[in-house]
Amino acid sequence: MQAIQITQYGGPDVLIPAEVDPPAPGPGQALVEVAAAGVNFIDVYHRLGRYPTPLPFVPGVEAAGRVLAVGPGVTEVRAGERVAWALLPGTYAEQAVVPVDRLVPLPDGLAEETAAAVLLQGMTAHFLTHDVYAIQPGDTVLVHAAAGGMGLLLCRLIPHLGGRVIGTVSTDAKEKLAREAGAAEVIRYDQVDDLAGRVRELTGGAGVAAVYDGVGASTFDASLASLRRRGTLALFGAASGPVPPVDPIRLMQAGSAVLTRPTLGDFVVTRQELLERATDVLGWVAAGTLRVSVGGRYPLAEAARAHEDLTSRRTTGKLLLIP
Repeated sequence: MQAIQITQYGGPDVLIPAEVDPPAPGPGQALVEVAAAGVNFIDVYHRLGRYPTPLPFVPGVEAAGRVLAVGPGVTEVRAGERVAWALLPGTYAEQAVVPVDRLVPLPDGLAEETAAAVLLQGMTAHFLTHDVYAIQPGDTVLVHAAAGGMGLLLCRLIPHLGGRVIGTVSTDAKEKLAREAGAAEVIRYDQVDDLAGRVRELTGGAGVAAVYDGVGASTFDASLASLRRRGTLALFGAASGPVPPVDPIRLMQAGSAVLTRPTLGDFVVTRQELLERATDVLGWVAAGTLRVSVGGRYPLAEAARAHEDLTSRRTTGKLLLIP
Protein backbone atom coordinates (compact mmCIF):
# COMPACT_ATOMS: atom_id res chain seq x y z
CA MET A 1 0.00 0.00 0.00
CA GLN A 2 1.02 3.64 -0.34
CA ALA A 3 2.08 5.59 2.72
CA ILE A 4 4.15 8.64 3.60
CA GLN A 5 7.32 7.61 5.38
CA ILE A 6 9.75 9.81 7.28
CA THR A 7 13.30 8.46 7.48
CA GLN A 8 14.93 11.63 8.82
CA TYR A 9 13.69 14.76 10.58
CA GLY A 10 13.49 17.96 8.56
CA GLY A 11 11.41 20.12 6.26
CA PRO A 12 8.40 19.11 4.18
CA ASP A 13 10.73 17.38 1.69
CA VAL A 14 11.22 14.50 4.16
CA LEU A 15 7.58 13.47 3.61
CA ILE A 16 8.34 10.78 1.04
CA PRO A 17 5.65 8.62 -0.63
CA ALA A 18 6.59 4.96 -0.32
CA GLU A 19 5.21 1.50 -0.97
CA VAL A 20 5.04 -0.41 2.32
CA ASP A 21 3.61 -3.74 3.40
CA PRO A 22 -0.05 -3.53 4.44
CA PRO A 23 -0.44 -3.85 8.23
CA ALA A 24 -2.29 -6.76 9.83
CA PRO A 25 -4.47 -6.37 12.93
CA GLY A 26 -3.50 -8.23 16.08
CA PRO A 27 -5.51 -8.90 19.26
CA GLY A 28 -7.47 -5.79 20.28
CA GLN A 29 -6.87 -4.10 16.92
CA ALA A 30 -8.75 -3.28 13.74
CA LEU A 31 -7.48 -2.68 10.21
CA VAL A 32 -9.09 0.45 8.78
CA GLU A 33 -9.13 1.74 5.21
CA VAL A 34 -8.31 5.44 5.54
CA ALA A 35 -10.83 7.65 3.75
CA ALA A 36 -9.25 10.91 4.92
CA ALA A 37 -6.46 11.94 7.27
CA GLY A 38 -6.32 15.24 9.11
CA VAL A 39 -3.24 17.44 8.78
CA ASN A 40 -2.31 19.03 12.11
CA PHE A 41 0.52 21.09 13.56
CA ILE A 42 1.47 18.15 15.75
CA ASP A 43 2.38 16.37 12.50
CA VAL A 44 4.80 19.21 11.77
CA TYR A 45 6.33 18.88 15.25
CA HIS A 46 6.81 15.14 14.65
CA ARG A 47 8.35 15.81 11.23
CA LEU A 48 10.80 18.32 12.69
CA GLY A 49 11.73 16.05 15.58
CA ARG A 50 10.43 18.55 18.12
CA TYR A 51 8.39 15.64 19.48
CA PRO A 52 10.92 12.85 18.79
CA THR A 53 9.53 9.69 17.17
CA PRO A 54 11.63 6.61 16.37
CA LEU A 55 12.67 6.58 12.70
CA PRO A 56 11.39 5.58 10.22
CA PHE A 57 7.71 6.29 10.83
CA VAL A 58 4.45 7.05 9.06
CA PRO A 59 3.22 10.46 10.29
CA GLY A 60 -0.31 11.61 10.98
CA VAL A 61 -2.44 11.12 14.09
CA GLU A 62 -6.05 11.64 12.94
CA ALA A 63 -8.23 9.90 10.37
CA ALA A 64 -11.57 8.34 9.54
CA GLY A 65 -12.50 5.39 7.39
CA ARG A 66 -14.11 1.98 7.22
CA VAL A 67 -13.07 -1.15 9.11
CA LEU A 68 -11.64 -3.80 6.76
CA ALA A 69 -10.83 -6.54 9.27
CA VAL A 70 -10.38 -7.13 12.99
CA GLY A 71 -7.83 -9.05 14.99
CA PRO A 72 -8.37 -12.27 16.90
CA GLY A 73 -11.06 -12.07 19.56
CA VAL A 74 -12.24 -8.54 18.67
CA THR A 75 -15.99 -8.11 19.07
CA GLU A 76 -16.28 -4.36 19.69
CA VAL A 77 -16.28 -3.46 15.97
CA ARG A 78 -16.96 -5.35 12.76
CA ALA A 79 -15.81 -5.11 9.17
CA GLY A 80 -17.76 -2.44 7.31
CA GLU A 81 -18.29 -0.09 10.28
CA ARG A 82 -17.31 3.56 9.84
CA VAL A 83 -14.98 4.93 12.50
CA ALA A 84 -12.65 7.80 13.33
CA TRP A 85 -9.69 8.17 15.67
CA ALA A 86 -7.11 10.66 16.88
CA LEU A 87 -3.74 10.79 18.66
CA LEU A 88 -2.58 7.51 17.14
CA PRO A 89 0.34 7.42 14.69
CA GLY A 90 0.35 6.25 11.11
CA THR A 91 -2.63 7.92 9.41
CA TYR A 92 -0.77 9.24 6.33
CA ALA A 93 -1.42 5.91 4.63
CA GLU A 94 -4.05 3.97 2.69
CA GLN A 95 -4.59 1.63 5.66
CA ALA A 96 -3.89 1.78 9.38
CA VAL A 97 -4.07 -0.59 12.33
CA VAL A 98 -5.82 0.98 15.33
CA PRO A 99 -6.56 -0.25 18.87
CA VAL A 100 -10.31 -0.82 18.96
CA ASP A 101 -10.69 0.93 22.31
CA ARG A 102 -9.60 4.21 20.66
CA LEU A 103 -12.01 4.01 17.73
CA VAL A 104 -15.04 6.30 17.69
CA PRO A 105 -18.15 5.15 15.77
CA LEU A 106 -19.49 7.68 13.27
CA PRO A 107 -23.12 8.81 13.42
CA ASP A 108 -25.27 7.99 10.40
CA GLY A 109 -25.13 10.78 7.85
CA LEU A 110 -21.79 12.18 9.00
CA ALA A 111 -19.24 11.97 6.18
CA GLU A 112 -15.88 10.37 6.90
CA GLU A 113 -14.05 13.43 5.56
CA THR A 114 -15.97 15.63 8.00
CA ALA A 115 -15.08 13.36 10.91
CA ALA A 116 -11.40 13.38 9.93
CA ALA A 117 -11.52 17.17 9.76
CA VAL A 118 -13.04 17.73 13.17
CA LEU A 119 -12.26 14.98 15.67
CA LEU A 120 -8.84 16.05 16.99
CA GLN A 121 -9.42 19.79 16.88
CA GLY A 122 -13.04 19.42 17.98
CA MET A 123 -12.11 17.46 21.09
CA THR A 124 -9.33 19.99 21.75
CA ALA A 125 -11.85 22.82 21.54
CA HIS A 126 -14.08 20.80 23.87
CA PHE A 127 -11.54 20.37 26.66
CA LEU A 128 -10.26 23.95 26.29
CA THR A 129 -13.74 25.44 26.71
CA HIS A 130 -15.12 22.90 29.22
CA ASP A 131 -12.12 21.99 31.40
CA VAL A 132 -9.06 24.21 30.98
CA TYR A 133 -11.19 27.33 31.20
CA ALA A 134 -14.90 26.57 31.32
CA ILE A 135 -16.71 29.28 29.36
CA GLN A 136 -19.35 31.08 31.43
CA PRO A 137 -22.21 33.09 29.92
CA GLY A 138 -20.99 36.64 29.37
CA ASP A 139 -17.27 35.78 29.27
CA THR A 140 -15.11 37.50 26.69
CA VAL A 141 -12.15 35.46 25.48
CA LEU A 142 -9.33 35.97 23.00
CA VAL A 143 -8.75 33.42 20.23
CA HIS A 144 -5.55 33.66 18.22
CA ALA A 145 -5.38 32.54 14.58
CA ALA A 146 -9.16 32.75 14.50
CA ALA A 147 -9.45 31.76 10.82
CA GLY A 148 -7.44 28.53 11.14
CA GLY A 149 -9.07 25.15 11.58
CA MET A 150 -8.87 25.33 15.37
CA GLY A 151 -9.71 29.02 15.52
CA LEU A 152 -12.88 28.67 13.47
CA LEU A 153 -14.12 25.84 15.70
CA LEU A 154 -13.53 27.97 18.80
CA CYS A 155 -15.26 30.96 17.19
CA ARG A 156 -18.32 28.77 16.59
CA LEU A 157 -18.32 26.88 19.88
CA ILE A 158 -17.72 29.71 22.35
CA PRO A 159 -20.83 31.74 21.40
CA HIS A 160 -22.83 28.49 21.62
CA LEU A 161 -21.64 28.29 25.25
CA GLY A 162 -22.59 31.91 25.93
CA GLY A 163 -19.19 33.56 25.49
CA ARG A 164 -17.96 36.40 23.31
CA VAL A 165 -14.94 36.00 21.02
CA ILE A 166 -12.27 38.51 20.14
CA GLY A 167 -10.30 36.91 17.31
CA THR A 168 -6.93 37.76 15.81
CA VAL A 169 -6.17 37.33 12.10
CA SER A 170 -3.75 38.60 9.46
CA THR A 171 -5.80 39.36 6.31
CA ASP A 172 -9.12 40.78 5.16
CA ALA A 173 -10.26 37.36 3.97
CA LYS A 174 -9.45 35.77 7.32
CA GLU A 175 -11.22 38.57 9.17
CA LYS A 176 -14.35 37.86 7.14
CA LEU A 177 -14.17 34.14 7.94
CA ALA A 178 -13.68 34.75 11.65
CA ARG A 179 -16.64 37.12 11.84
CA GLU A 180 -18.84 34.72 9.90
CA ALA A 181 -17.85 31.95 12.31
CA GLY A 182 -18.96 33.97 15.32
CA ALA A 183 -16.18 36.34 16.41
CA ALA A 184 -17.78 39.48 17.82
CA GLU A 185 -14.59 41.51 17.33
CA VAL A 186 -11.54 40.89 15.16
CA ILE A 187 -8.08 42.38 15.61
CA ARG A 188 -5.69 42.45 12.67
CA TYR A 189 -2.10 41.57 13.59
CA ASP A 190 -0.90 43.75 10.72
CA GLN A 191 -2.87 46.83 11.75
CA VAL A 192 -2.15 47.24 15.47
CA ASP A 193 1.08 47.88 17.33
CA ASP A 194 -0.35 47.10 20.76
CA LEU A 195 -2.56 44.02 20.55
CA ALA A 196 -3.12 43.78 24.29
CA GLY A 197 -4.02 47.47 24.43
CA ARG A 198 -6.63 46.92 21.75
CA VAL A 199 -8.04 43.95 23.68
CA ARG A 200 -8.42 46.15 26.75
CA GLU A 201 -10.16 48.82 24.68
CA LEU A 202 -12.67 46.18 23.55
CA THR A 203 -13.25 44.99 27.12
CA GLY A 204 -13.61 48.34 28.84
CA GLY A 205 -10.13 48.02 30.31
CA ALA A 206 -10.85 44.76 32.10
CA GLY A 207 -9.13 42.25 29.84
CA VAL A 208 -10.36 38.81 28.81
CA ALA A 209 -11.30 35.85 30.98
CA ALA A 210 -9.12 33.51 28.92
CA VAL A 211 -6.80 33.42 25.95
CA TYR A 212 -6.74 30.34 23.72
CA ASP A 213 -3.31 30.57 22.13
CA GLY A 214 -2.08 28.00 19.61
CA VAL A 215 0.47 30.38 18.08
CA GLY A 216 3.06 30.50 20.86
CA ALA A 217 6.23 32.57 20.71
CA SER A 218 4.96 35.53 18.69
CA THR A 219 1.73 36.02 20.67
CA PHE A 220 2.63 34.94 24.22
CA ASP A 221 3.49 38.36 25.66
CA ALA A 222 0.35 39.98 24.24
CA SER A 223 -1.74 37.03 25.43
CA LEU A 224 -0.53 37.40 29.01
CA ALA A 225 -1.03 41.16 28.92
CA SER A 226 -4.59 40.73 27.63
CA LEU A 227 -5.89 38.77 30.63
CA ARG A 228 -8.19 40.11 33.29
CA ARG A 229 -7.31 39.53 36.94
CA ARG A 230 -7.14 35.75 37.63
CA GLY A 231 -7.48 35.06 33.91
CA THR A 232 -6.30 31.88 32.21
CA LEU A 233 -3.78 31.62 29.38
CA ALA A 234 -4.23 28.26 27.65
CA LEU A 235 -1.17 27.74 25.47
CA PHE A 236 -2.19 24.72 23.42
CA GLY A 237 0.21 25.03 20.49
CA ALA A 238 3.31 26.74 19.16
CA ALA A 239 2.75 27.43 15.46
CA SER A 240 5.23 30.34 15.57
CA GLY A 241 7.75 28.47 17.69
CA PRO A 242 8.14 27.49 21.35
CA VAL A 243 7.75 30.07 24.09
CA PRO A 244 11.00 30.85 25.96
CA PRO A 245 11.15 30.02 29.68
CA VAL A 246 8.79 32.16 31.77
CA ASP A 247 9.54 33.60 35.21
CA PRO A 248 6.50 32.70 37.38
CA ILE A 249 6.58 36.20 38.88
CA ARG A 250 5.09 37.40 35.58
CA LEU A 251 1.91 35.50 36.41
CA MET A 252 1.60 37.43 39.68
CA GLN A 253 2.23 40.70 37.86
CA ALA A 254 -0.51 39.79 35.36
CA GLY A 255 -3.07 39.60 38.17
CA SER A 256 -2.52 36.09 39.56
CA ALA A 257 -2.92 34.66 36.09
CA VAL A 258 -3.03 30.95 35.35
CA LEU A 259 -0.72 29.60 32.63
CA THR A 260 -1.30 26.09 31.36
CA ARG A 261 0.12 24.02 28.50
CA PRO A 262 -2.56 21.35 27.99
CA THR A 263 -2.63 18.55 25.46
CA LEU A 264 -5.56 16.45 24.28
CA GLY A 265 -4.07 13.14 25.39
CA ASP A 266 -4.52 14.08 29.04
CA PHE A 267 -8.23 14.77 28.49
CA VAL A 268 -9.17 11.51 26.75
CA VAL A 269 -7.35 9.11 29.05
CA THR A 270 -10.21 6.65 29.46
CA ARG A 271 -12.47 5.27 26.76
CA GLN A 272 -15.47 6.79 28.55
CA GLU A 273 -13.92 10.26 28.43
CA LEU A 274 -12.93 9.78 24.78
CA LEU A 275 -16.47 8.77 23.81
CA GLU A 276 -18.09 11.55 25.83
CA ARG A 277 -16.01 14.25 24.14
CA ALA A 278 -16.23 12.69 20.69
CA THR A 279 -19.98 12.17 20.99
CA ASP A 280 -20.48 15.82 21.94
CA VAL A 281 -18.31 17.06 19.07
CA LEU A 282 -19.70 14.77 16.37
CA GLY A 283 -23.22 15.37 17.66
CA TRP A 284 -22.77 19.14 17.36
CA VAL A 285 -21.51 18.70 13.82
CA ALA A 286 -24.36 16.37 12.84
CA ALA A 287 -26.89 18.82 14.32
CA GLY A 288 -25.36 21.80 12.51
CA THR A 289 -24.32 23.52 15.75
CA LEU A 290 -20.64 23.20 14.86
CA ARG A 291 -19.78 23.69 11.20
CA VAL A 292 -16.55 22.22 9.85
CA SER A 293 -14.49 24.22 7.36
CA VAL A 294 -12.18 22.19 5.12
CA GLY A 295 -9.60 24.54 3.65
CA GLY A 296 -7.86 22.07 1.36
CA ARG A 297 -7.85 18.47 0.17
CA TYR A 298 -4.57 16.97 -1.04
CA PRO A 299 -3.70 13.58 -2.54
CA LEU A 300 -1.68 11.51 -0.10
CA ALA A 301 1.42 11.86 -2.26
CA GLU A 302 1.24 15.66 -1.84
CA ALA A 303 1.63 15.62 1.95
CA ALA A 304 4.67 17.88 1.62
CA ARG A 305 2.60 20.55 -0.12
CA ALA A 306 -0.04 20.31 2.60
CA HIS A 307 2.62 20.91 5.25
CA GLU A 308 4.06 23.84 3.32
CA ASP A 309 0.63 25.43 3.01
CA LEU A 310 -0.21 24.84 6.68
CA THR A 311 2.99 26.36 8.05
CA SER A 312 3.01 29.30 5.63
CA ARG A 313 -0.39 30.49 6.91
CA ARG A 314 -1.72 30.44 3.34
CA THR A 315 -4.74 28.39 4.34
CA THR A 316 -7.91 28.65 6.40
CA GLY A 317 -9.90 25.83 7.93
CA LYS A 318 -8.75 22.21 8.16
CA LEU A 319 -6.48 20.46 5.66
CA LEU A 320 -7.03 16.82 4.67
CA LEU A 321 -5.02 14.15 2.89
CA ILE A 322 -7.09 11.82 0.71
CA PRO A 323 -5.43 8.45 0.02
